[in-house]
Amino acid sequence: MKYFRKLVGEKCYLSPISLDDVERYTEWVNDMEMGLFMQFSASIFDLDKERELLQKIMEDSHSFAIVEKVTNKSIGNCSLMGVSEVHRHSKFGIFIGDKTYWNRGIGTEATNLTLDYGFNVLNLRNITLDVYSFNKRAIRCYEKVGFKAAGLRRQFIFMAGKYHDVLIYDILAEEFTSPYVSGLFERSTSEDAGRGKITFEKS
Repeated sequence: MKYFRKLVGEKCYLSPISLDDVERYTEWVNDMEMGLFMQFSASIFDLDKERELLQKIMEDSHSFAIVEKVTNKSIGNCSLMGVSEVHRHSKFGIFIGDKTYWNRGIGTEATNLTLDYGFNVLNLRNITLDVYSFNKRAIRCYEKVGFKAAGLRRQFIFMAGKYHDVLIYDILAEEFTSPYVSGLFERSTSEDAGRGKITFEKS
């Protein structure tokens, strides 16, 4: 599978999503352990349904495959959804579908790269997200990146015999430090960029 390095970190890079990965995505979204933390736990996906969903995600949002750098293996995806060009806000979503890569810091890095794209390429002002109150791993990741609690929806979802809150987090552009785009811009526009300085000798 060929992936393309749109935004690059130390552990992973973000690439356009490929429909060739539809079988892998279908396996992930039918994994109940994965579904516990996502909105699709009560849904059943076959290949055709997942292909339609992936196509819609690709058309309606700024979405990326998360690719592990050493293996060049797609392990999940992340998205900026509902981008408002007027109000300059968007909603963030991410999942690491390959559970062998959980707790390795890749989700944190992919989140940082996606926010970098949102704030420093799309010129967004505010990025928000929803997270289930019992998803402690995700909450730690979001707070580490700089998201702040902004509200909650009380007893909003039902899981494992109980109702649970959905927490609302957001982050502003000035609260975020670019890990990739700003440095890339500085290097590419410096006096030493390209093939070096051109000098002219006086005749």
